Amino acid sequence: MYTVFLSGSRKLSRLNDEIRDRLQTVIDKDFKIIVGDANGADKAFQSHLAKVGYTHVIVFCSGSTCRNNVGAWEQKNVHVDNKLSGREFYTQKDKAMAAEADYGFVIWDGKSAGSISNVLELLKNQKPSVVYFSPDKTFHAVKSPTDAKQLMQLADAGDYRIVNEKISFDRRVRELGNGTQASLSL
Repeated sequence: MYTVFLSGSRKLSRLNDEIRDRLQTVIDKDFKIIVGDANGADKAFQSHLAKVGYTHVIVFCSGSTCRNNVGAWEQKNVHVDNKLSGREFYTQKDKAMAAEADYGFVIWDGKSAGSISNVLELLKNQKPSVVYFSPDKTFHAVKSPTDAKQLMQLADAGDYRIVNEKISFDRRVRELGNGTQASLSL
């Protein structure tokens, strides 16, 4: 059974019809879903999955407490060094999810550093993702560093700069090289 890592921007708290249709493809194929516990996209994914009664879900949480587990699914608590806080604290959960997943499904607002970081983490683990770019309501397959760069080019120049400063996007893409991953039809 394939495992799909659902991820998205905290500012995106609703799933539109296009996203729900793609998510339904994952459900129809009976894939295992792993999702984080943040407000925003994670909680929206969880709410939809609970509404449709999907059970093959594991909620990942940093540390000992989950912020959201709408469907009371199995949860996986990722040990995090208590010296870490903020982005670094929650990034540990995201890295564990990228390592466990076979594919990613990310909804991105063009501003969220965490969402695009998850795409890069998946690539680092040689795993592709499908990214829904919410500003223009389009889907993008990200199977290589080149695909990730093209996706980032869709962001506003100011947002690109901010994301790059937060997660060292350009450096991380260079470090990934030019490998291409297999794709999954979502």
